[in-house]
Order: sequence, then structure tokens, then C-alpha cells
Amino acid sequence: MKRAPADRIFTALADATRRQVIRALSEQGPSTATGLAAGLPVTRQAVAKHLGALADAGLVTATRRGREVVYQISPRPLTDVVSWMADLGARWDERLAALRDHVVAARRQERR
Repeated sequence: MKRAPADRIFTALADATRRQVIRALSEQGPSTATGLAAGLPVTRQAVAKHLGALADAGLVTATRRGREVVYQISPRPLTDVVSWMADLGARWDERLAALRDHVVAARRQERR
């Protein structure tokens, strides 16, 4: 069964090291697996595997420059997920407001 893009993104971001890789790319800009591994407590091979998972989720793109592969963040999937979460949050806000209104009305009714 093929997973939805949001599922792949959340799965990729569930790992703390992958979040560190995303953070490093966002702060430092494009980098190689070797460059990223220098600032992380994992090996270059581990970083390369994490970058592969992030690339599969569409969160990073890879560009070959000679013998090196340079990775950079691909912000579109994050933007889509943030929009989805904002929409979900708005719907919950509406439901909670309706519940609050119901409780307030019930309390007023009890006082009468």
C-alpha cells in the first residue's frame, strides 16, 4: 500500500537525527553528507541514510557536483504539512468554541 505524502513526511520527521539534519540544512544552507556529519553525533554513512529517507519524503533534494552530492531543503512539502496542520487546528478551535458555548449555555440554564 502506498503511503500518502503527509505520512512519509511525518515518518521522516519522527526521527530526532533527521530533524537535526533538517535544522542543520536550514541554518547552514546546502551541504554534503560529510559536511553534515561533522556537526552531528553520527557517522557520515548514517547521515547519508537519513538524507535518503528525507529525500524519499521530498524534504531534501540532492544535486551532484562533480564527485560530491549536495543536499538542500525542499520547503514545499513542509509548507503543505503546515497548512494541513493549521486547517486541522482551526477545525479543532471551532469545535472547542462550540463546546465552550454549550457549557456556558448549560450553566445559564441551570441557574434559572
